[in-house]
Amino acid sequence: MTEAEKVRARRAKDGTVGIIDTTLRDGQQCLWTTRMTAGMMLPIADQMERAGFEMIDFMAPVQFDVCVRYLNEDPWEKVRLLKEKFATTPLRSYCRSKSLIGFSLAPDDMVEMWMERLAANGFSVVGTLDALFDVDNMAVSIRHGKKLGLYTVGALVFSESPVHTDAVYAETAKALIEKTDVDAIMIKDSGALLTPDRIRTLVPALKAVMGGRPLELHSHCNTGLAPLVYLEGAKLGVDQLHASIAPLASGPAQPSIQNTLRNLFYSGFETAVDRDLIDEISTYLIDLAAQEGFPHGEPMEYDVFHYKHQMPGGMLNNWRFQLRAQGLEDRFDEILEEIVTIRAELGWPIMVTPFSQIIAVQAMLNVVGGERYGSVPDEIKRYALGHFGKLLSPVEPNVLDRIVENGSSSIPIKPKALEPARPKLKRDYPSLDDDERMLRYMFAGGEVDAIRAAGPIKTTAALGSPVESLLRALNARQTVTGFQLEFHNTRVALRRTA
Repeated sequence: MTEAEKVRARRAKDGTVGIIDTTLRDGQQCLWTTRMTAGMMLPIADQMERAGFEMIDFMAPVQFDVCVRYLNEDPWEKVRLLKEKFATTPLRSYCRSKSLIGFSLAPDDMVEMWMERLAANGFSVVGTLDALFDVDNMAVSIRHGKKLGLYTVGALVFSESPVHTDAVYAETAKALIEKTDVDAIMIKDSGALLTPDRIRTLVPALKAVMGGRPLELHSHCNTGLAPLVYLEGAKLGVDQLHASIAPLASGPAQPSIQNTLRNLFYSGFETAVDRDLIDEISTYLIDLAAQEGFPHGEPMEYDVFHYKHQMPGGMLNNWRFQLRAQGLEDRFDEILEEIVTIRAELGWPIMVTPFSQIIAVQAMLNVVGGERYGSVPDEIKRYALGHFGKLLSPVEPNVLDRIVENGSSSIPIKPKALEPARPKLKRDYPSLDDDERMLRYMFAGGEVDAIRAAGPIKTTAALGSPVESLLRALNARQTVTGFQLEFHNTRVALRRTA
């Protein structure tokens, strides 16, 4: 039985609202800058395996990037370690258009190699997104994923603009199904832009063209509306909700699983998730956050201006920090206003990677430089000329002229097909396996050498056992001179001596 058949059978059997856990990927990405090591994850892996999630959203290219550049972890080894614990729960990864690490598109053969290595190392579900809605870009990974037996998800990134209508979302989903036979469709609200009113029209439009395929809903809490959007989505027939375990929830992350389960229960919906296990995991994460100085996700206030600039929450904070470092924080709102103008001029690109980053840079250059489009980053010119894919809406002609005139002359007016990269990779690294070749393609050689020099991944938890943590905390309190704990036939005692 293929992974797609397994998921369909489980959906039909349960008849419940499925929960896709995002704690270990998007939750920690939004709140802990993706700094969870394997040792931090392993102590809760058993509980997560038994919790009743339909999938665990585990790693995307950004997690690979952080593993290599900041955690000194081999990402493939990390996947395999956790897959041993997640024996029955499908692990999920992503493919962003035809990109891997960075903004540029990769040759088709490297996108296919990425899917092969994901499948070989334990992933059974892969979501593919393209912020331009270029179905041809998405088709490469989806078609190859299906050949490998993967469960494929077409992720449609949500945006508010004159061109991102319900009809466009439905047409894109229909084209994706017809071209690739994708297994499921996902509404990916990376910018936290969905409202209860919009979900009431969007879900029926998608359901009408999906031929009974599962519909997933993924949102963030930047505007405080996501929990209500989730509830409305469930009422409209959304099959699976993406949520994270508090304290790795809320704020710029997903709604908490705890609150989502409670809302579903009081609205008459069932789930297969074990609430007691969720509480155990949450307690561990709270202790881990205290030890490591990680923040808790907190509710955010509703902000109408967010729907104008649509900059993702995590990037918004990083961008303000960068401007402060350059002495430009006083221009922050002015730059956000310029982002609103640029989006309209460039045909309403969605504010997700890579377009959120490159539009923010262009906005800063326009505001600080004093001449709009006087200086043009290479990525803006590549976008405007279609190097990232077919544009959903054209760039304003006068703006396009400025971009072509002031952008790098080395960027061709017409995009060229990328040459296959796999043959050269094999010639350059004849003695390496494909996992290692993939890393060498994605990262500089010195970065991969560094994780090899670091040795095997550390599998011990940064946080000790609950008893160890308690004793350490008591020991730090000089006023506590004695403590005794008895549980069943076990006694633990602490006595402070001179």
